[in-house]
Amino acid sequence: MLGKGVVRRGRRTKGPKPSFVSYEIHTNEKEVTEKEVTLHLLPGEQLLCEASTVLKYVQEDSCQHGVYGRLVCTDFKIAFLGDDESALDNDETQFKNKVVGENDITLHCVDQIYGVFDEKKKTLFGQLKKYPEKLIIHCKDLRVFQFCLRYTKEEEVKRIVSGIIHHTQAPKLLKRLFLFSYATAAQNNTVTDPKNHTIMFDTLKDWCWELERTKGNMKYKAVSVNEGYKVCERLPAYFVVPTPLPEENVHRFQGHGIPIWCWSCHNGSALLKMSALPKEQDDGILQIQKSFLDGVYKTIHRPPYEIVKTEDLSSNFLSLQEIQTAYSKFKQLFLIDNSTEFWDTDIKWFSLLESSSWLDIIRRCLKKAIEITECMEAQNMNVLLLEENASDLCCLISSLVQLMMDPHCRTRIGFQSLIQKEWVMGGHCFLDRCNHLRQNDKEEVPVFLLFLDCVWQLVHQHPPAFEFTETYLTVLSDSLYIPIFSTFFFNSPHQKDTNMGREGQDTQSKPLNLLTVWDWSVQFEPKAQTLLKNPLYVEKPKLDKGQRKGMRFKHQRQLSLPLTQSKSSPKRGFFREETDHLIKNLLGKRISKLINSSDELQDNFREFYDSWHSKPTDYHGLLLPHIEGPEIKVWAQRYLRWIPEAQILGGSRVATMSKLLEMIEEVQSLQEKIDERHHSQQAPQAEAPCLLRNSARLSSLFPFALLQRHSSKPVLPTSGWKALGDEDDLAKREDEFVDLGDV
Repeated sequence: MLGKGVVRRGRRTKGPKPSFVSYEIHTNEKEVTEKEVTLHLLPGEQLLCEASTVLKYVQEDSCQHGVYGRLVCTDFKIAFLGDDESALDNDETQFKNKVVGENDITLHCVDQIYGVFDEKKKTLFGQLKKYPEKLIIHCKDLRVFQFCLRYTKEEEVKRIVSGIIHHTQAPKLLKRLFLFSYATAAQNNTVTDPKNHTIMFDTLKDWCWELERTKGNMKYKAVSVNEGYKVCERLPAYFVVPTPLPEENVHRFQGHGIPIWCWSCHNGSALLKMSALPKEQDDGILQIQKSFLDGVYKTIHRPPYEIVKTEDLSSNFLSLQEIQTAYSKFKQLFLIDNSTEFWDTDIKWFSLLESSSWLDIIRRCLKKAIEITECMEAQNMNVLLLEENASDLCCLISSLVQLMMDPHCRTRIGFQSLIQKEWVMGGHCFLDRCNHLRQNDKEEVPVFLLFLDCVWQLVHQHPPAFEFTETYLTVLSDSLYIPIFSTFFFNSPHQKDTNMGREGQDTQSKPLNLLTVWDWSVQFEPKAQTLLKNPLYVEKPKLDKGQRKGMRFKHQRQLSLPLTQSKSSPKRGFFREETDHLIKNLLGKRISKLINSSDELQDNFREFYDSWHSKPTDYHGLLLPHIEGPEIKVWAQRYLRWIPEAQILGGSRVATMSKLLEMIEEVQSLQEKIDERHHSQQAPQAEAPCLLRNSARLSSLFPFALLQRHSSKPVLPTSGWKALGDEDDLAKREDEFVDLGDV
């Protein structure tokens, strides 16, 4: 299995179907004694129901045992309070979340609930006629919790099981989210992290700053035409459009059909996005729409000075259904109930992984981003992304392009500002896509998680280019399901402002102040936050005026890779065809003929891709990922961190990182001694976490899997030996060993 070190794979055979394995708990019910463990509640959090004498199963080696305690359900989380919880509060747990504990599950993090009846596992939903003796909870962060209710009073079992099912699966109203209870209760205690300099893009000044930073203010302008959401509730109050575009055009179709600026390249090319116009059947209205789009297009496509390439992501790329289907299959590989199930499915790992198509979807996203990067960087063309609402795949692709082309986006503040700009202000429907309200399962699509997985591929391949670590990306993905932060719990800025009281008529009530996920001090202590910052990242050196001219020339030369001769300016006939192509896509009609032949696009892409990878990497310049088959890997830290059998003790990247941190500490110590000799008063830098000093005590999936022990089961499951054949047959087969320690 990926991420397990050395893995053996044999011929595909039909092994026995994995089944639920019951756990035998050897304990005397009379000897069960429970210690009173305090339940820590957040401001505004209320206890709803609880059950005592509950056994939480713990996997360790090849046997299973349980920990007694209380299982409680609040309006924020499901929590297990174990008798030995005090033993966990020691120095071994350095990376501790202050909001969500090790045995806490926020209600929004619950994926599926199962019950075991007479050793048969069944999905639980709605009203139950019979209550299970065991409860299994699959979480969206891929944790699996198993609770034995055999020793719990019958009334308590009914109360806790019914309560958990209702509060995690029943449809909710937006105002009933814990987000509002917490904001109201903690309103006077909310403190903003002074170190958080993330650009929120909720003011006109923020957009003007971004325009100036990217040198896009010569061709584009920030507008306030939607202030108060008078024009469109889907768009933010402020955004950027091409300078020649009249502002009254924004009013025409409520923001649809308007090219909205995302980012400008150093060579003047820009990335834009546009949502499609409403589909109409009336020929008269269609003609009006076509005439409107023709006028808009002429403002952005002015050959030979401004050439625009359109990318229709709705019809020529992934569908949201493909993404959801692939992830649904993919996540099942990691929701392992027990060790036996793990080893039984291990032999089919590669075929199951391939059939999910999740890694292929990641590859296609990265490839599309590279194609757009090539158009902007090598061909100096503007690129216009088209999508029905420009709030899903537009957010994904535009963010990846900026990560590859703009080193500022690879800093932590730059990355957080990018998410604010393209996702939060870009109108990505987090509430629906994460299914926080449980109102429509069909709307649930992990688009943002797909983006983070694509970012992880870049971070994994080019670690020195990023100021943040894979641990940062992992806790960011976990934060999708913590309802005390407003960042991922609204569909649009308008929805947020309206429900926070900022757009309401009641001027006497004070608007609620919500936390953002970027205030990391809310979740982690300073020592734990050091694991979010990459110690190998080196900031781009600031140059004095005398150096800038020569260095700028070098920078341009490195980014402008040698390609085929750029195309001549389109003729009038070509312009007409390009315009019609844009109009047909925006009106919702697919066309079979593309403007540029696919062969020509492939040739340009391949030459651009190969040329970049043939040269030394400039971590502060253009950055392209490898997208060949084996280069796209499983994000092991996120997907395998809760599976003890998948961990490597004292190995993988954590061992390398510990040695590097030791060297960094030694260099810092020497530097301090030098500074002391020069009577310097410079303060010493923050000390690296002490847990990293001894890699032998760590798991490969640190900091989430600390001091976990391997199962002693064989690499190939014993239940599958008969299906594999006899010993002589096995000896003839060619086993493949794959070193996956660095996955």
